[in-house]
Amino acid sequence: MEVIKRKIIFIAVMLLISCSSDDYEDIVLDNFEIELVVPSYFPQWNPAALNNKPTKYGVQLGEKLFTDKRLSKDNTISCSSCHIRAYAYADDNTQAIGIQQRAGLRNTPPIQNLLFMKFYNWDGSKLSLENQPIVPIITHEEMDSSILEVIQKIKNDISYRVLFQKAFGDESITPERIYKSIAQYEYTLISADSKYDRVMNNKEKFTSQETYGYSIFTQKCAGCHSGALFTDQSFRNIGFPVNHNSNEAGRARITGDSKDYMSFRVPSLRNIEYTAPYGSFGQFTSLKEVLDYFDAGVLYSDNLDTIFKNNSNRIVLSEEEKEALIQFMKTLSDTRFISK
Repeated sequence: MEVIKRKIIFIAVMLLISCSSDDYEDIVLDNFEIELVVPSYFPQWNPAALNNKPTKYGVQLGEKLFTDKRLSKDNTISCSSCHIRAYAYADDNTQAIGIQQRAGLRNTPPIQNLLFMKFYNWDGSKLSLENQPIVPIITHEEMDSSILEVIQKIKNDISYRVLFQKAFGDESITPERIYKSIAQYEYTLISADSKYDRVMNNKEKFTSQETYGYSIFTQKCAGCHSGALFTDQSFRNIGFPVNHNSNEAGRARITGDSKDYMSFRVPSLRNIEYTAPYGSFGQFTSLKEVLDYFDAGVLYSDNLDTIFKNNSNRIVLSEEEKEALIQFMKTLSDTRFISK
């Protein structure tokens, strides 16, 4: 009788182990890599993304963290508070606004097509997206928190424990997993369905004014705003009005090289229609103001970009050319992306 009881207990234990194993295997198998639809003419992925490819639950977890105000010290600001979909994941403030209405140093950058970027932040301080989320979390003018404080707030949240289990195989909440999942979500924010893209794929045609704007753009703008992302991802001083905050030095904050003073990463022009105001600290309210400024003449400096230095510090544009350029730039708007 005792032998039979032992056999029954053994079988029951094995069944429990089997069921537990099956459940775990289902979770692993269910967390599949998300297929990202990327046009053939887009750049290569950032190498870091190859080791952190977006997965079903990794992206779900990343989006949850992205919209969670508990990432900030006083639980009032999330990533999505500044990176708003309707503005191509930027906002309409001149400078980013953090907790307690603190104004940041710079204009909020859009976070589209980050999968293909070589540098992150306006000064290129981060080379991989997985290293970027800590910046807003700890910055005084943004979330003013710490990653340990964030973990303390969410560690007993059952919805997070379930998602960490599904995304990473166990419930452990670590800084690395937080950063990786936010990056996975941001990697999925691909904008590639503008009128420009449809024209390139022979599905639509430019108007005559857009065609004229494209020709002007090719002559006078494509030196910096090149490629499928409409940025060569370089750092340039283009003579914009200077932010006199003593903490600002542009790219030189990272390199320590005076040649990089007030140089910033060339912005992508995709969805530029939605990302006003423009400039590193929102110096211009409209695209017309930017073009007027280029035409009138930019601020001179020793490290002013040669495109301006070699042309009397100007990009000469007629009013007709300015309007045509604006109409072309609006063909880079992706309405699906900002409303999905």
